[in-house]
Amino acid sequence: MKKWTVGLVLATILVLFVGCGNSKKDDNTNKVKIGLVGQNNEVWDYVKEELKKDGIDLELVVFDDYNQPNAALAEGELDLNSFQHQSFLDSYNQDHGTKLVAIGKTYIAPLGIYSEKVKDISEIKEGAKIAIPNDTTNGGRAILLLQTAGLIKVDKDAGLMPTVNDITENKLNLKIEELDAAQTARALPDVTASIVNGNMAVDAGLNPLREAIYLEPIDETSDPYINMIVANEKDKDKEIFQKIIKAYQTKEAAKIIEETTNGSAMPAWEESK
Repeated sequence: MKKWTVGLVLATILVLFVGCGNSKKDDNTNKVKIGLVGQNNEVWDYVKEELKKDGIDLELVVFDDYNQPNAALAEGELDLNSFQHQSFLDSYNQDHGTKLVAIGKTYIAPLGIYSEKVKDISEIKEGAKIAIPNDTTNGGRAILLLQTAGLIKVDKDAGLMPTVNDITENKLNLKIEELDAAQTARALPDVTASIVNGNMAVDAGLNPLREAIYLEPIDETSDPYINMIVANEKDKDKEIFQKIIKAYQTKEAAKIIEETTNGSAMPAWEESK
């Protein structure tokens, strides 16, 4: 009888232990870590609060450059990230052999040319030093922006990702300095002009609409530069990710994007157009 009683007690403890363990595991399935870049993440703060209503715990992991979030996602340290456009993502996958995929659109923000030395693009003189991002996609985008601004000409065969070697005409003999994207705004005191990504400009306290001496046009050719929410390919169809996308792609989030970027970034999902 005693043996039976002891056995029953042990069995009960085991069931409770396993049950508690499963509950903890179930709780973790509602936690999602998303990697972001920069300090202005008000729209994600809003999304985080909205998701709490559905029992989803969204943890915002903030990085200060573009090099880390994809590596962290590929290594399983993150569940999602949101900081890059499709062109950047394609280049990263090709260079690193990763299988990261875009699962939802967020916004598009134009590159801007900024300067503490001149007030208009026409004032840039011969031999001027111009800082651009040094990654393949944003660097190529910056070089195309210099062409659009009428400062250089670029080989048409270079496509969306030209390098400085693809510049075919540089009448002003501009000296192009390639820096980490996070450094381009900080370099303004040391160069004639600097090309800065939208989120980096806002982080640096710049107002793209008022302070850029030239702003990248947004038109039908801009689709490769729409920013995305990105996941590992094997996880892309997770239901919880769809809930996060739905919470982001709202009128309230669109309003926050426009307000916090001084109107320089535009929501890019279909329902926002």
